Amino acid sequence: MFKEFREFAVKGNALDLAVGVIIGAAFGKIVTSLVNDILMPPLGLLTGKMDFSNLFINLSDTPVDTVAKAKAAGIPTINYGLFFNNIIDFLLVAFSVFILVRQINRLRRPETPPPPATRQCPLCLSAIPMAASRCPHCTSAVDPVSQ
Repeated sequence: MFKEFREFAVKGNALDLAVGVIIGAAFGKIVTSLVNDILMPPLGLLTGKMDFSNLFINLSDTPVDTVAKAKAAGIPTINYGLFFNNIIDFLLVAFSVFILVRQINRLRRPETPPPPATRQCPLCLSAIPMAASRCPHCTSAVDPVSQ
């Protein structure tokens, strides 16, 4: 059983998956920082110095100023600002993955093959150059193909 597990763990697919998960987690942290630390502050400034992470609906009668204070006090809230941050986070990750997959697919596309240099003689079926007007094997006249 240990031998089978080792073979599974060392297989290329399992290693690729592990590397992808680790890189994805690190990439997620970068995108979260981009959203919370770079994009949201200017957006909040444009909307009147509003901090989106502190936009919430208090579901109790106890007044609180921030989400952190509400959580510390155990007050139920609807944190729509954090939800908005997470939506932007998701859209950036999805767009980044889309761009990455698009570039990889572009690299994977097969190159278009060059046009054929020869064709078959209609009478003897020998290979003749595309622009030939006579077959060099059977000397029959063939229509030349312009390239």
